[in-house]
Amino acid sequence: MARRRGERMTLNAEINVVSLIDVMMLLMVIFMITAPIMQGGVDVALPKAEAKPLEPKGGLVVTVNRAGQIFVDETRLSLTEFRASFKALAQRKGERGVYLRADQGVPYGDVVRVLAIMRGAGVGDVGLVAEPEDVR
Repeated sequence: MARRRGERMTLNAEINVVSLIDVMMLLMVIFMITAPIMQGGVDVALPKAEAKPLEPKGGLVVTVNRAGQIFVDETRLSLTEFRASFKALAQRKGERGVYLRADQGVPYGDVVRVLAIMRGAGVGDVGLVAEPEDVR
């Protein structure tokens, strides 16, 4: 169909999004492949670790024994008592650091609950205590 001399071309107001969809699909595939790689898991064998011993600073020590009981220094607390009193204890005694000692037989969920209470109380830096590994 040839255009005549006085006839104008009509404007096409539609946006061609095919190329945008192609780019979006390519990015989606790239992110699907790289997202699991960026979350990199690390195999951890606690409570024994090959690490330099920390200098004792006399900070606040929270201990979770095999039965799941919580001790702050040598005082035994229930989970609700620990939740209610930890913030005040950390402000008073935690100036030199807060350390968490957990028995290797304690379920991971119990340790995470204790850590969550510590983080909720505003303690961002918690040292995890481990026994030195036997090297033979």
